[in-house]
Amino acid sequence: MPLDCTSAFYEENAEIYGKRARSLPKQQLDAFLAALAPGAAVLELGCGGGQDSAYMLSQGFDVTPTDGSTELAKQAEALIGRPVRVMLFQELDADSAFDGVWAHASLLHVPRSELPDVFARIRRALRTGGIIHATFKAGEAEGHDGFGRYYNYPSADGLLALLTKGGWRDITIEENDGGGYDGKPTRWITVMAHR
Repeated sequence: MPLDCTSAFYEENAEIYGKRARSLPKQQLDAFLAALAPGAAVLELGCGGGQDSAYMLSQGFDVTPTDGSTELAKQAEALIGRPVRVMLFQELDADSAFDGVWAHASLLHVPRSELPDVFARIRRALRTGGIIHATFKAGEAEGHDGFGRYYNYPSADGLLALLTKGGWRDITIEENDGGGYDGKPTRWITVMAHR
C-alpha cells in the first residue's frame, strides 16, 4: 500500500473487510483461468481476505497469494490454509516465475507515478505469453475515497497507453458499472494483457 492512510485502513479493518459479504468475480476469474493451462502458476497481488485465491486453488491452480497488509494476510491464511506473503507491489522481484497475475481491485492503490515500474515488475514476473488481469476504478485524477484510501483513478485510454508503452500485447480493456466497499456507484475498468 502506497500511502499510510490506505495501509492503516486495511490493518485496522482487516477482519471486517476480509470477512465481508462479497460476490466472487466468478465470470472474470473463469475467463482468466480459461486463458491458462491447467495447474498453471498464478500470483495474486492484493489477495485481501483470500476468496479469489481460494477459488483458484479449488480449480487446481498453483496460487501464490500476497497482500500488503499483515492483518489481511492473516485473514486470507485462515481462509485458504496456506501462507500468504506480505509484500508491497513495489517489492515484486520475480523473473519468469508465473503464468498469470491476478490483481483484482488492488493495483488501483499504486501511486500513478509508480504504475509504470509496477507493471514492468509484473511483466518480468510473468513467463513469455503470461497474462495479467487487473481492475481499476475509473477517473481522471488521483484521490482518496471516504475511508481515506488512495486511488489512482486512471482512464481506459491512459491505461492502454501505459501498457502499450510497457511492451504488453493482446491488450483488452472493458468498462462496466458496479460498486465497491464504500457502497458508491463505481465505473470499473478491467484490463487483460499478455507479456
